[in-house]
Amino acid sequence: MNNMIKIRLAVGVLALLLPVMAFAQNAAKPQSAKKLTGFRGEFLANLDEVQEKLTDLAQSVPAEKYSWRPAPGVRSISEVYMHVAGGNYFLTSFLGVKPPATRDLEKEVTAKADVLVEMKKSFDFLRASVSSLSDAELEKAVKLFGTQTTERGVLVTILSHLHEHLGQSVAYARMNGVVPPWSR
Repeated sequence: MNNMIKIRLAVGVLALLLPVMAFAQNAAKPQSAKKLTGFRGEFLANLDEVQEKLTDLAQSVPAEKYSWRPAPGVRSISEVYMHVAGGNYFLTSFLGVKPPATRDLEKEVTAKADVLVEMKKSFDFLRASVSSLSDAELEKAVKLFGTQTTERGVLVTILSHLHEHLGQSVAYARMNGVVPPWSR
């Protein structure tokens, strides 16, 4: 076979495999966003993405690095992840959802396996809370830290909070020689 035929054959095989690979990749991701449309669907799609990245990064960081902090008085790696979990519970209270009773996650949950479990529980709680809202409720006026907004505004704040700490977690990981899995 000459090189041109080999190239065409390889491109043809790749073209046949790409849809199968895309389906398999999507099947492994949370599917919450496909159940809802509109803003809640968009929120849940973004939530799925940030949860996946935070979880993948948390899994990639070695357990012995979970107590690492960049400076005294600054949150450690485990404390950042537990701050995220606590935020998922706390911020839903502005939606009128009563969060479950939790302990001081940042100080009491420090082992990698426990951190991963608590993060998952908090994302599941957040996802269920948002899924239970109606589109009309998103327009309901609420006060968030003394500022007038809507329940939709609370959801935007939740995503901002999650992405802020994803960025922080990426910096922490890189400072410890861990490359984010999606960057490899």
